Amino acid sequence: MADPSFLNSAIDRAAALLGTHPARAEREVAIVLKALPNDPRALLILASARRRLGDAKGARTIIEPLARAYPRAVRTQYEYGVVLAALGDVRGAITALTQATSLNHDLAEAWRALGDVLFLSGDIDGAEVAYAELARASVINPALKPAANAICAGDLNLADTLLRAHLKHHQQDAEALRMLAEVAMRDQRFEDAEVLFARCLELAPKDDGARFSLAETFVRQQNGVSAIPILKLLRQGDEADAAYRNLLAAAYTLTGQDDEALHLYEALLADFPKQANIWMNYGHLLRAIGRSQDAMSAYRRSAALSKAPGDAFWSLANMKLALFSDEDIAVLRDQAARIDLLDEDRAQVRYALGKALEDRGEYAASFENYQAGAAIKRAERVYSAADTTSKVRKAAETFTARFFAERTGFGSPTDEPIFIVGLPRSGSTLIEQILASHSLVEGTMELPDIAQLSRSLERAAEEAQKAYPQSLTDLSATEARLLGQTFIDQTQAHRHIGRPRFIDKMPNNFLYLGLICLILPNAKIIDARRHPLGSGFSSFKQLFAQGQAFSYDLTDIGLYYRDYVDVMRHFDQVLPGRVHRVIYEDMVEDTDAEVRRLLDYCGLPFEEGCLRFYETNRTVRTVSSEQVRRPIFRDGIDQWRNFEPWLDPLKAALGPALETWRD
Repeated sequence: MADPSFLNSAIDRAAALLGTHPARAEREVAIVLKALPNDPRALLILASARRRLGDAKGARTIIEPLARAYPRAVRTQYEYGVVLAALGDVRGAITALTQATSLNHDLAEAWRALGDVLFLSGDIDGAEVAYAELARASVINPALKPAANAICAGDLNLADTLLRAHLKHHQQDAEALRMLAEVAMRDQRFEDAEVLFARCLELAPKDDGARFSLAETFVRQQNGVSAIPILKLLRQGDEADAAYRNLLAAAYTLTGQDDEALHLYEALLADFPKQANIWMNYGHLLRAIGRSQDAMSAYRRSAALSKAPGDAFWSLANMKLALFSDEDIAVLRDQAARIDLLDEDRAQVRYALGKALEDRGEYAASFENYQAGAAIKRAERVYSAADTTSKVRKAAETFTARFFAERTGFGSPTDEPIFIVGLPRSGSTLIEQILASHSLVEGTMELPDIAQLSRSLERAAEEAQKAYPQSLTDLSATEARLLGQTFIDQTQAHRHIGRPRFIDKMPNNFLYLGLICLILPNAKIIDARRHPLGSGFSSFKQLFAQGQAFSYDLTDIGLYYRDYVDVMRHFDQVLPGRVHRVIYEDMVEDTDAEVRRLLDYCGLPFEEGCLRFYETNRTVRTVSSEQVRRPIFRDGIDQWRNFEPWLDPLKAALGPALETWRD
């Protein structure tokens, strides 16, 4: 009989070789099995080696009887689950891996495997829980365990306090920085998370988890340009990783690289056909590129797969084309009555139900649902109308006629950008589609670059203990020119067809008109304006993917509209003729005349195609994507009148702007 110490050494050597040389591990353990053919340790290693060598069926014949004989052996249950997952037995894999995690709550690889198999099955909620446990279990440092437990439990305030206290004495602790960045990410403080993940990578450059999270912060901030190279680098190490592919598809979508995004989504759906979220994202892309029927099919597929189909139903409602059946409305009402529904899902259900009932002419019930959805969103988003008003007043104090007169010649001389600003749902997508139908103009999307540039300048001012935007008075002509060129360089990634002019239709850019006029003095600026009750209520009943926090309260909308018209009036006075105003109602009534005025302002020769904008084949990423692919129609102008009995808070907040909005 072989020496027990020799056999134990052989088992230890085989176990150490599993991760890197499974064939050698199999040879080592064969020595043990000749002497001890039923040794459970050796059999476990043999099964794992076979699986790693691609023989999952062979591994199963070994591991299955072992798992039955030792139901409380953690590693055996883990290996059994991984083998079953490799063979496509999802239910069995979930059972075995759940058993492994219950036996050892800190077995990180079991949580990872469980998350992966739950993701494959379409159980997104379960997968997210497993991945959260993975993040907790992966923390080895005992000093960080309480913070890890707090993050996993969702107590972000406690986690933030614990991590900051730790970092006071361990400033170079990359793991603690990564965890603090994760807290910021979950708290939707994406700029803070970006800085923290970047610092973490300085200290731990091989941390691919932090690298992926950094890319995610960029995508969350609509900055696909910065995310793409990071994700491409990550994919060099793991081409098939689903998370890398999914986030890269989202980044490609942000930069208008639709073919690349489409290819990734279709490949993901081939691998994960039960993934409701991927069907949803695929539907969004199909809608943007004009494949409306395919988009609706994708949304319905997502709804059928999801335990909480509110997002899918809202996406259908948001297309403005889909009519809901009695069965659909019954499903939505059942979902709205669920007590276990998350707030995000409940809001989506309420908005979808509001749209379905509006289409049926049940306006009181429709408004009730819109209002319920808005209340949910308003409660979860911090918005201060007073802060917006303060920013507007500070801008007016800074950007005077004298300010610009003293800075003649400042900024980049390019005339490439055309900005369309105003409130959402005011006709900006229609104007963009008209201009993008011109042979010299390219439509891009709602670009985040001006807002990001403004925030970076504001942070720099704070560090220098200066007020913003007054700090812009210190900019030199060279600095202003470089800032303008930075905008042109950053937005180049969104321009794909080589036309000399391009459109940025981010509506909120009206808040940064002073900066735009300073660094891009030859850019064209178009004020897309609509009746305040029309644009106001249309914003109120719109569930935005992100941003537009003012839109979930009628009073906030009215005050925001007042600030907007104040800004535009100010620039009309200090820079007469700098901004061209397009009244949506006028564009609908006399399209030919308004289009000619618009082109003349932009310095573009008239082209007949601008009147046939609905024939233009281009990607449209806003909620008006279906409307601008049809000829102009009057039906939508006065839809708000159906809801006028409930709009008194909006009217009161608008004050004089309700009557003078055209001025």
